[in-house]
Amino acid sequence: MKYNDIKNALALIEDPVDKLEFVMDFGKSLEPVPDDAKCSEIFGCASFVQICEKGGRFYGHADSMMVRGIVAIILAMIDGKTVAEIKKMDLFDEFSSLNLNFGAGRLNGIQSMISFFKNL
Repeated sequence: MKYNDIKNALALIEDPVDKLEFVMDFGKSLEPVPDDAKCSEIFGCASFVQICEKGGRFYGHADSMMVRGIVAIILAMIDGKTVAEIKKMDLFDEFSSLNLNFGAGRLNGIQSMISFFKNL
């Protein structure tokens, strides 16, 4: 699913709990990380998170359903973009525009994931 499709689908969901369920369900769409991908653990997340790269494509893994969904959304945001384009994006502002209700702990993890991409 393309990022604009995700954003449009979330905009149609009014109930905050239903939005979070959508995020968890979307996490099931994460592609498996190729065996020979270069992976980095993302520190600052309450869950175990890795962002991996192979051949200019990014993959992700997390041990929580909710965090897998968050990773999948962030990866959809950057899909098809160059490193230079990713660095110019305001990923946190864009992610915030989805109006998902996360606590401070999750927001710290999201910021850590976004920082990873800003520091490529």
